[in-house]
Amino acid sequence: MENWLYVMFIEKTKTYNRLTKAAVERHVANLKNLDEQGHIELAGVFKGYPGVAGMYILRAGSLEEAEALCKLEPLVLEGFATYKLKALQPANKDNNYLL
Repeated sequence: MENWLYVMFIEKTKTYNRLTKAAVERHVANLKNLDEQGHIELAGVFKGYPGVAGMYILRAGSLEEAEALCKLEPLVLEGFATYKLKALQPANKDNNYLL
């Protein structure tokens, strides 16, 4: 059985520098909620990559479900960021590293 994860790259918009503490708190609340629902494999910020704020690696049943989760991100909803979503098939010992 194939196992897929979904990588959400969070990209800064021109208004990112106007990010408020309240918006960050809504972002963190969303991240906590996604984690509690079992959707977060890994999340974090990038340093040294201009234009990219961070990423989520999401567990979801489909690309469409992952897309719906991305659209709920407050930074995206409020115009501080956009996102790119990519499907990732992990290579590991359970799938013989995709051989």
